[in-house]
Parts: sequence; C-alpha cells; structure tokens
Amino acid sequence: MQQRLFCYLRSLFLLSTILPLQTPLFADPLLSSWLPDTSTKYARIYTSAANRTAGISTTTWSGQTSPTYAGVHEIDYSSGWVYIKNTGLASYVMGPWNNPNFPKNQGTSTGVYRFPRSPAIPSSHTLTGQGSIGFLVDGVAIYNTSDGFSYSVSNSKDASPNANIGPGDGIWNRDALPNEGGSFDYAFNHPQPSGQYHAHANPIGVRYLLGDNINFDPSTKAYSENTSATTRRHSPIIGWLNDGLPLYGPYGYSNPTDPTSSVRRMISGYVLRDGSYGTANLNTAGRKTLPLWAQQAQNKTTLTSSQWGPNISTTYELGHYAEDYDYLGDLGYTQGGQFDLNKYNARYCVTPEYPNGTWAYFVSVKTDGSPWYPYNVGRWYMATPPASTGQPPTPGNSTTVTVMNADTPLTQYYKGATSTSETWSSTPVIISGSTVTLSWNAVEGGTYQVTSSSDLTSSTWTALSGDVTPAGNVGTKTETVNTATTTRKFYKLTRTGMATYDSVGY
Repeated sequence: MQQRLFCYLRSLFLLSTILPLQTPLFADPLLSSWLPDTSTKYARIYTSAANRTAGISTTTWSGQTSPTYAGVHEIDYSSGWVYIKNTGLASYVMGPWNNPNFPKNQGTSTGVYRFPRSPAIPSSHTLTGQGSIGFLVDGVAIYNTSDGFSYSVSNSKDASPNANIGPGDGIWNRDALPNEGGSFDYAFNHPQPSGQYHAHANPIGVRYLLGDNINFDPSTKAYSENTSATTRRHSPIIGWLNDGLPLYGPYGYSNPTDPTSSVRRMISGYVLRDGSYGTANLNTAGRKTLPLWAQQAQNKTTLTSSQWGPNISTTYELGHYAEDYDYLGDLGYTQGGQFDLNKYNARYCVTPEYPNGTWAYFVSVKTDGSPWYPYNVGRWYMATPPASTGQPPTPGNSTTVTVMNADTPLTQYYKGATSTSETWSSTPVIISGSTVTLSWNAVEGGTYQVTSSSDLTSSTWTALSGDVTPAGNVGTKTETVNTATTTRKFYKLTRTGMATYDSVGY
C-alpha cells in the first residue's frame, strides 16, 4: 500500500506538514508505555567483539536468514486485557554472546501475549517459571533469576547445558547472573537455544533508551550506570510482568506515598547469607539449610545430608545459587526501614504514571549500578498471572514459549513495522543556499519516490531523479532549486515498495 506525505515550501520555507503522529487513545500506562516506534527498524546484532568495536552490525545471521523488525509491532486491547505482538528483538544492536545461540524472531502466526488490565493481588502467590515472565517495553523477554539448572548431589556437580545430567536436584538453584553472565552482551541479555533474547538482570539497554540514568560509550559500545549524578528522576516503566504489574528502573520516591519526596535507589530486601543481619553463615556452616523463602518455594523445611549443597569455594562462591540469599523480612526486619522492596521485589507506591498508587516491581542494583538479587522480580509474582501462560517444559528446550490466543472483540491501539504511516522528521526541510534536503521517518526496507509540483491544483508532479531506499528508518532526499525563479514548491512522498522480510507473527 502506498503511503504519501506532502510538504509545502513558499520562498523556500516549510509552511505545513500532514499526517501527525498517532495520539494515544487514553492514558492507560499498560497501553502507552511500550516503545512501538522502534518497530520501523530492522533488528541487528554484532557477530563478534571486533565487529562491535568497529560498529559493524548485520540484519541477518544464523537462524535469521531474512531481516525482521525490532520490538513491539502491534498492541490491541479488550476491556480486561492488553495484547502485544513482538519479535522479541531489541531496537539497539544486540550481541555478541559467549555461547552458541543466536536470537530469532519469536513471532507466531496465531499467538499474542496478554496482560491483565486490573491486576489482582492474591493471598497465595504464583511461582515464576522458566521462560518469559514478562516483557520489557521494547519487546524483549524478562526471565527470572534462575538459569534453569541446579546442583546434582549424586553427580557432585552442577547440572548445566553441557553436563548431560539433566536439570539437577532443584534445591540449590543456579543464579543466572554469576553462572551465565559471561554470555551476556553489553545490554545484560542473551538468547536461549530457541532464540528468545531475554534479560535476567538489570536491563541496562532499554533503560538507556528510556533515559534512566545510563551512560553509553559510543567507542566501546558499553553501557554503565551514571554514578556521578547528584539528582535523579523517578525511573520510567521499563517493562510489564505477566501479572499486569509494571517494572520500573531502580529509582523511586523515597517516601512511597509522596511524589514530592526525593528520588533515590530502591534497596532490595535480599542479603547474602554470610552471617550478617542474623543470616546463617554459609562460609562456615555450609549449604545445609534453606532460607525461609526457599523453604516455602520448595515446600521443604529441613534438608537431609543427601540434599546439602557444595561447600563455599572458588567454584561455588557465595551467591552462586539463589538459596545463598536471605530475605530480611524473614529475619525480623521491616520493609521501609533497612530495605524498600518486599520478597517479590515490589512495593505499593505512587509513581508518575500512577499518582494514586500501584503495586510495582523495581530493578535492584547496588550503588555502583551492578545488578543485585533478585534483579527484577522475586521467586513469586506479586499479582496473579494468566493461568495458561506457557513455559518451555525443561531448561534448554528448543520449543518456543507458548503464547496465548486473544479473546474477542479486540480494539487495535497500534500497528507498526510495515504498517506504520510515515511522518516528516522533526526538521523536515533544511535549506542551504540552493540545496533543499527533505527528511522523513521511514520504514527500513521501504523504497520511496519524491515528486514535486509548483501548486496543488495541477495534476503535474515531477519525480525527483532516483528512488530512495533508506539505510535505516530515516529517509532523505536532496534537490537543487533555482531560488531566483522558484517562490514556492510542494513535495509529495510515496512509499512504492518494501523489501522482503521475515513476516512471521505480523
């Protein structure tokens, strides 16, 4: 379908443009906080550290033989639910990873993900499982703290992707950050065998896109916390969990009920079991007991010798397993005193999007910005997730996450990628002497023709020589105009074609 834009120059100054950006239908953060505009860009990866340093990226790779678009490309809603379609691929350049996996378009022909618009807080909470437990606002999956493997007493070692001993005993569960962190890219994410690119810890890449106190070094392509900042804004919503609650970055109001209070880092309620705060000292006592939260999660109060974990060592350092952490609320400390976030990594508070208050998760980081347990979400959901949210049945399984079919009727809130209506850029016309440069927000892979006319009443439009195929999602076209004889001019932009792309899920 052709997309047309017009702009009008008189005495070589822009007077008007048409086709404004889409306006949100209403202020529901579950609809308006996504980053769908990035869906006009191809997803890209760095295939090596050298290419990352050189800034050389690619739009096709092993398992992704055709380009596809990044992020969230459709949002729909009903009275009770919000639905998204997404490729699961970030709009920043992903990779490389120190593992054999590559990301892949996660779209399906029939499936969408859904989130409840009125989350319910139950008396009995649901454990998070393997696979996606929510999505960042750029469409990248959120995973829980586990890498899906645990210690195997009978084998006297951890189960792992290459150990060939199954998933392990399920008692001492490996924390993904210390065990898989070496395979994270600079955005702290990586792909699993089925190609789902995901975040276990501090999603620093999307936080940078949202302006959440993150620096980016264009020479090294590395992200870092802006620790020199003396004042901070409240973190934006960076994602949504399956239970319909928002995930914010690390910074919130110091007083949870006062939006005029100072903004500071939210402090996790979890500490290492090193003898401080009344915790068991695993350095001396060994891994022979579970913290109370893990006893509840595993329905185990005491461990037999056949269930003990390995002693603390350089191979099994403190923090190697999730059960190496204790929750201060189980040790007699009160939320709001030494810590801000409950055992689900959430608190009830006012936020810029919820001035009347909401339950919300917050990213956990240390003062230097490095991730801290439980990173995004604790072992349980705070609210009730959809009952049939699918999960891969076993760690490392190549089957993609089963997604949910939509209820009907649905109302479409946003349709992006190749369905996006082009708009003129914020500076659509630049005039330098007799040279006029037009620029517009394009769909990558699109082919565009620019034509001109001296007035809108004539049916004569003259094509500027050469079609435009933008290298990214910004198109430009330059024309030389005789300023002595031209006093006004109209330009018309038409999308005339689209390159082939991986359209599964669109």
